[in-house]
Amino acid sequence: MVRMSDLVRGIVRETPPAQQRATPAERPAPAERPAERPAAPRPAEPPVVTATPKMSLASPSGDTSADRVDAAPIETRLPEPPAESPEPLFAELYGFINDARALVRGGGAFPWGRLQGLVDRAITALARSADLFWLANNPAAPAGADYVAVHQARVCVLSLRIGAGIGYDRGRLLSLGQAGALFDVGLWQVPDTILRRVDALSGEELALWRSHPKLSADIVRRWATADERIAQTILEHHEREQGQGFPQGLYGPAIAPDAKIIALLDTYAALTLSASSRARLRPHEAIREIVKTRNDQFPAALVKALLSEISVFPPGTVVRLNTDELGRVIAVNRNHPLRPKVEILADAKGQRLAAPKLLDLSEAPFLYITGPVGDTGTART
Repeated sequence: MVRMSDLVRGIVRETPPAQQRATPAERPAPAERPAERPAAPRPAEPPVVTATPKMSLASPSGDTSADRVDAAPIETRLPEPPAESPEPLFAELYGFINDARALVRGGGAFPWGRLQGLVDRAITALARSADLFWLANNPAAPAGADYVAVHQARVCVLSLRIGAGIGYDRGRLLSLGQAGALFDVGLWQVPDTILRRVDALSGEELALWRSHPKLSADIVRRWATADERIAQTILEHHEREQGQGFPQGLYGPAIAPDAKIIALLDTYAALTLSASSRARLRPHEAIREIVKTRNDQFPAALVKALLSEISVFPPGTVVRLNTDELGRVIAVNRNHPLRPKVEILADAKGQRLAAPKLLDLSEAPFLYITGPVGDTGTART
């Protein structure tokens, strides 16, 4: 059993071998290159402009053999373009998934190239900034939006962040992201009334809801995906570590790794934005719920990876320090989930500061958060 405290302190270290990263000491040292040759640009990096000027300092005798200075290659990297704005990108991803509903009902060729392009842009955006992740983590779903489409767009983005965090390369992320965008398309063939009562189903209704992983996988195969991993991930996204899932009742080692990621983020996203009338949990509350009641359903390493991204105190949370000062979390320290970056808003007496004071708790060993502050704990002016 995995406890929340174990995950926070980093005691749990169950990282699948395929997902472990090599430490800097384990990585092979780069081959030595002659100083006079400019470094070849790497395929995945921005263009490199290389110049190799040589200066000759002549001696009075005219012999420059000992005095010549060959300058090392000078590399000037072009500035990296800024991260794509998250709101339009998420809206475009949602719109694409929402349009796919017509293909589920009416048939037609599925635009795999367009989906791959959207996922690729999301991968790039997430690599440059966490803004898209936080937008998907806590979206403001517009009135009348299709819940299934919003849910899949969220899981797509959240899964990409976790996949990158455990070491997936771009090819694996492309497959994972496409599965995350389509894993619940079978729910469009299930009555909306069932989705709104998913926690209270029984008999034929429960059997119909449990059929949606196979329905979704069959639809994606009908759309002729060139990557069979996508369909397998979709089929297995409701399997669980101890065999308590469906439709096949698979145990941990038999479940596709991508399906385990989608399973965790599907559960997390449903807890933070549900189709039913169930109260919406805040991000850290959803993680506590997963750890407390569902810890045997997901690999501990993935839960820890999610915790390192979300933190017990996500950005925007108002917290109280052991000094009685009030602050707002502005950034998460992935290696220290309980010690985020905060801006101090009020002093120990509750008096609001004229200007917020920035503080990185990972660099302040004698300061710590005693807990979040509710709506009634705002600073006095």
